[in-house]
Amino acid sequence: MKILITGSNGLLGQKLVKLILDKGDELIATARGKNRLPIPEEKYTYRSMDITNREEVNEVIGEVKPDVVIHTAAMTNVDQCETEREACWKLNVDAVEYIIEACEKANAFLVHLSTDFIFDGEAGPYDEEGAPNPVSYYGDSKLAAEQRLFKSNIKYGIARTVLVYGIAHDMSRSNIILWVKGSLEAGKDIKVVDDQLRSPTLAEDLAIGCYLIAEKKAEGVYNISGKDLLTPFDMANKTADFFNLDTSTMTRADASSFTQTAKRPPKTGFIIDKAKRDLGYDPRSFDEGIAILAEQMGFGH
Repeated sequence: MKILITGSNGLLGQKLVKLILDKGDELIATARGKNRLPIPEEKYTYRSMDITNREEVNEVIGEVKPDVVIHTAAMTNVDQCETEREACWKLNVDAVEYIIEACEKANAFLVHLSTDFIFDGEAGPYDEEGAPNPVSYYGDSKLAAEQRLFKSNIKYGIARTVLVYGIAHDMSRSNIILWVKGSLEAGKDIKVVDDQLRSPTLAEDLAIGCYLIAEKKAEGVYNISGKDLLTPFDMANKTADFFNLDTSTMTRADASSFTQTAKRPPKTGFIIDKAKRDLGYDPRSFDEGIAILAEQMGFGH
């Protein structure tokens, strides 16, 4: 299989690069600007591609003619999307239109990443048939992208996911495990939300889910998330337990005590039965995920 991925410098992008090379497929990694991957380029091809540039998208995908495009690049900072709406729409909607157009010409299958934030969080956990009703501009943009796919003439699979965590090369972004571990070790007082539910997703598992959709050219929508339904407070406690940390400086809080620009859906989380049944998707538990991250960071248990 010849696979082109967008956003190859990102967390999911890096996990996909490793997985696709391990599987022995031909890989074209793309991102805006320079290649920041720590893997020597003789193993794959890197092309700079700005997904908001229609000509560039058509040119690169047209020249490469991949069997599958896995589109991971997006603006995912929910508060930034709320305040920088034009940039958000360009990255999350216009870019998807350009990729659909290029995939149609190249006859490529598209795996597109979406999110639990298309839901209002009043009735989670959700299966694939849940009725979308976003409460943030980020959610609006991701739902609009899905709708572009529903109306398109291409073959596609949508991988919806929730709260992705992991570590990768050259990443500035933290995650709940690193934040809790660092804060508690430093004896900082932290407040952790206890009235939101999510299904935290290990980046490696999300990469596997995307690959399974690509390999099977599985059409339609798939929930690709972790298997647990947890509050951030639950996740923080599990992290503290794993690293044997003192939790006396950690208190539970409700979401209303935090000021965030964008509204968050209170209770999402996913039912992943369809992905298990149709794709053989089998994600790790959050406890296993913590252990994997600890090993990657060089911490023994």
